[in-house]
Amino acid sequence: MSVGYQVTSDHQLARLLQIGIVLEEVVEARAYHHHEEMGDDSLDEEIRDLLSHAAEESNEHRERLEAVIDRLDVDSVPFEEIEALVEAQYGQTKPEDFDGVLYDQLCNEETAYKFYDDVIEAIEASDAQFTIDREELLTTLRELREEEADGVEEVTRIMEGRE
Repeated sequence: MSVGYQVTSDHQLARLLQIGIVLEEVVEARAYHHHEEMGDDSLDEEIRDLLSHAAEESNEHRERLEAVIDRLDVDSVPFEEIEALVEAQYGQTKPEDFDGVLYDQLCNEETAYKFYDDVIEAIEASDAQFTIDREELLTTLRELREEEADGVEEVTRIMEGRE
C-alpha cells in the first residue's frame, strides 16, 4: 500500500491505524489457517513456531494500534468500511495462492512492513498536530515496522536453510 499523501488529522491517522489492525488480523488468520490445514503432523517444529509467533505478534500489534486509536480524538470508522478497504488493497491473494506456507508468510510479513513504512513516511511528511504525541506515535510505528522486518528476515533465513 502506498499511502501517497500526508496524514493531516486524527481522523486520517485513525483510519490508517484501523487498516493496520485489519492487516494484522489477516496475518494472524493466515497463520492459523496454515496450522489447521497442515496439522501438527505435517509441520516441522521450526515452521510451527514461526506460525505461532506470527499469530501472537499480530495480536500484540493489534492491541498496540488499538491503544493509539483510543487516545485519538476521533469517532470510530465502521469496521466493515475498513475491511472493504483492506480487501480491495490486499485481498487479491489467498493463502492457497502461494507455493507453500513460507512464501505466504513472507508475503504477509513484507506487506505489514511496507504498510508501517508508508504510514511512518506519511506522518513524517506532515506537520499536523495529533492528540497523541508525534514522537511517541512514530516510536510505536517504528517498533512495529522493525518487528515486521525481523519477521521477514526470519522467514528468509528458514527458506534459505531449506534450499
